[in-house]
Amino acid sequence: MENPALLFQLPDDDTLYQALLDRDPAYEGFAFVGVKSTGVFCRLTCAARKPKRENSVFFSSIKGCVEAGFRACLRCRPLERAGVQEPWVQTLLEQLENNAERRWYEDDLIRLGLDPSTVRRAFKRYFGVTFLEMARLRRIGQGMQQLSSGESVIEAQISAGFDSDSGFRRAFSRLAGQPPSNLRGRELLKVDWLQTPIGVMLAVADAQVLHLLEFFDRPALASELQHLQKNSGSTIGFGRFAPIDQIEVELRSYFAGESVHFATPLAMNASPFTRTVWQALRAIPLGSTCSYAEVANQIGSPSAVRAVARANGANQISIVIACHRVIGADGSLTGYGGGLWRKRWLLEHERRTLQALLEKQAVA
Repeated sequence: MENPALLFQLPDDDTLYQALLDRDPAYEGFAFVGVKSTGVFCRLTCAARKPKRENSVFFSSIKGCVEAGFRACLRCRPLERAGVQEPWVQTLLEQLENNAERRWYEDDLIRLGLDPSTVRRAFKRYFGVTFLEMARLRRIGQGMQQLSSGESVIEAQISAGFDSDSGFRRAFSRLAGQPPSNLRGRELLKVDWLQTPIGVMLAVADAQVLHLLEFFDRPALASELQHLQKNSGSTIGFGRFAPIDQIEVELRSYFAGESVHFATPLAMNASPFTRTVWQALRAIPLGSTCSYAEVANQIGSPSAVRAVARANGANQISIVIACHRVIGADGSLTGYGGGLWRKRWLLEHERRTLQALLEKQAVA
């Protein structure tokens, strides 16, 4: 029997967000919300405080939530509700939660007195993913959390339960939606890690331009990578092209407060309107911020505030295309894919960098 959640076609996000606000039980088991600001996913009927619209991502399955890097809400407990029929399901879920870095094998299930095929069918039916797959995804998520806190790649792969760099890279390949065997011969795009003071970033480039620069723990990263592969007709292999080397040098100067100039060529794969917005974001001066309405006025489309917001959210080249400099009309911080704490950090870093550069000029 197939999981009905996998067959359900979700309505548009506005409808789902209203259902979330209404705690509409009609979507129970068919739709889930991931909250960017907290990293958790919930049932739409969750009693917790509702997230802002820009922090909400909707999924048709628990598998989609887990693959995107969200963990289950401890209040509405979506995993428990989906698997209440067998007590051993809850036992396995608790073990995953308490020991996320553990590597599970079928022999471990047998030692617990469970039939691996029964476990596989039950988890597939309830969650759209087998128990062993869910355990692997939890390990990857554990590694992402380590990377986002600024730890080295080797520390992250140890935390994630991988024995080697190649094992960690294979896991990333699965996250990107392609088996390792498909990476040979079609590597028009290459990816590598870049260490920064506020977490590891992924850079994807071809031989000429940079296509993506995102924080590794961004919930939407998996879908962004798959979208990039689909549009480019290429898989993403591990390695470097010149634009990755260039952006690494420029980011190092940026975080050191030495330079704020980015000259790395960018792909800018988007509609003409979106590219116009991105150019406007790049033009926001260091140490300054703008509202969506101000950006809309600057590009000569004062009525296109919502379209500007969508273009801002579609940015896949963090920091360089300075979407972190866009704030609410009331001066409050708005959603940021890398996390609001990073947005606050970047704005404060740029304020201090500007102050230091002005003082240096005054002395000269």
